[in-house]
Amino acid sequence: VQLQASGGGLVQAGGSLRLSCAASGRTFSAYAMAWFRQAPGKEREFVAAISRNSGVIYYVDSVKGRFTISRDNAKNTVYLQMNSLKPEDTALYYCAARLPPLTNYYSTQSDGRYDYWGQGTLVTVSS
Repeated sequence: VQLQASGGGLVQAGGSLRLSCAASGRTFSAYAMAWFRQAPGKEREFVAAISRNSGVIYYVDSVKGRFTISRDNAKNTVYLQMNSLKPEDTALYYCAARLPPLTNYYSTQSDGRYDYWGQGTLVTVSS
């Protein structure tokens, strides 16, 4: 599956952005999807994940209550709605896909468990 992330940009603290990740190739609904981010000088970090039928969702603690992950299998797209953005949310955001279902948070947040990656979209939050 090929993944194309979009929707990044420059926003002031407190603002909102919605990221999209469009998938092409194999059956999108067969994949669990996730968003990761990597800030300058830091390791890649798990942000959120959603199961194939949207029944299971995980978030990293730092974004709970502010970010919402969702997917539309008819449109082969996963979204990340980001509200109340903070300067520390500044990063390159990647979408990722995996065939194995989401079974627990530990494996879900491990980037090594994902088979396909998009190219990243840059989010910059100014203070």
